[in-house]
Formats: sequence, structure tokens, C-alpha cells
Amino acid sequence: MFNNFFFIGLPYAALTALLVGSIFRYYRLGFKVSSLSSQFLESRELFYGSRPFHWGIIFLFFGHAIAFLTPRAVILWDSVPLRLVILEVTALGFAFSALFGLLMLIQRRFKNRRLWAVTTKMDVFVYIMLLTQIITGIWVAYFSRWGSVWFASALTPYLRSLFIFNPDIAAVSVMPLSVQIHIVSAFVIIGMIPFTRFIHFLVYPFAYITRSYQYVIWNWDRKKIRTSGKMVNGVRSKNN
Repeated sequence: MFNNFFFIGLPYAALTALLVGSIFRYYRLGFKVSSLSSQFLESRELFYGSRPFHWGIIFLFFGHAIAFLTPRAVILWDSVPLRLVILEVTALGFAFSALFGLLMLIQRRFKNRRLWAVTTKMDVFVYIMLLTQIITGIWVAYFSRWGSVWFASALTPYLRSLFIFNPDIAAVSVMPLSVQIHIVSAFVIIGMIPFTRFIHFLVYPFAYITRSYQYVIWNWDRKKIRTSGKMVNGVRSKNN
């Protein structure tokens, strides 16, 4: 019952919540789809925390995706011990980068009163789940080494069995507790995407990449505005 709930029921519940919740929120609450950026409240620590966190998470995400999509290529790469060590050490380095960035973001939010005022219970839950995911990932990398090999050979068949609606949990049922927690926390994060700030991943403004530059032209002296007592500065618009 334990294994069936966490490795069959939870994955399907998480994927259903992701699909249905994302569609509902986009079409019914589209204007509330946002990362709710706190950059205006504090930017310096956000910069130094978000950079290592995002780079670490992005590399790890695509690393897992490659092992899922092309397991044979990963196993072939890992067949050479030197390449295996390079891959594992690199992945572990990005994991520590993500952990460092996340810890900086957590302490930034908790020590700043303005940030704490706009922090919700769901934000705290997100931080807990991200910490769980990253720490268990590091735990697995250190105590259950060569994860890129057994992920491609054991976890990929399990994940694929979920997508073809023929779950095979024989492999994950006997894996170490750290691996099982890592899997469960991953599905929990997937399931809560529509209900958190993570939803902004699905509406990333890719059009910004190809759009023309935006020119901002000031028609007044910004230094004078700071010392001016006028209610309206600059040139007033006129109706023709």
C-alpha cells in the first residue's frame, strides 16, 4: 500500500493537478499568473542568490531529462570511468550551487521584514520542498554513487511505465530511502506548480527574445524632479 500510494497514486495525482490546474489558472486566473517578483523590495541579495540557484536547477533538470529521454546514450557515456567521474562531479557541483543559492534566498526572505510581510504559507512550503529535493539529491549523489548509471537503467523504465499507464514499481520499491524521498518530493513539486509561483515557468515571455529593443526617452530632467514641488512634471499632453 505504501509503495502503491507514493509511486503510483502520487505521480498520477501530481500530473493531473499540473495539467488541470495549469489550464484552469491560465484561462480563469490568467492575470494572476506571475512569479510575484520581490526585486523591488530587495535586489542585491536576490541577485547573488538567484543566479547560483537557477543555474544549478537548470543544469540538474536537463541532466535528468537527458537520462530519461536518451538512457542508452547516458549509459554509453558512463562506460568510460573518467567520463563518469566528470559527469558525477559536475552534477554534484551544480547541486551545491543550487543549495547555496536557495539558502541565500531563504535567509533573504526571512531576515527582511518587507519580504516577510509578503511571504505566504505556500512560499514556506515551496522552500521546504526545494530544500528536501536538493538535499536528498546530494545525499543520493554521495552515498548512492554513480546515479547517472542506475537512473538511466532503473528509474527511466519506471518513469516510462507511468506514461504508458502500466506502472512498474519493482525497482523503486527496493531503492534506498534517500532515493525514494527524492522521487516523492519531485512529484510533490510537480503537483503544486499551478498553486505556487512556479506557474510562471509555463508562461515565460519567449517573445522578448526576438522583439525589437525598447527605447525609453525622457523629456524632463530627472534630477530636477527629485527637488521639484510640482504636482506634474515634464511636458503636458495636449488634445488636438
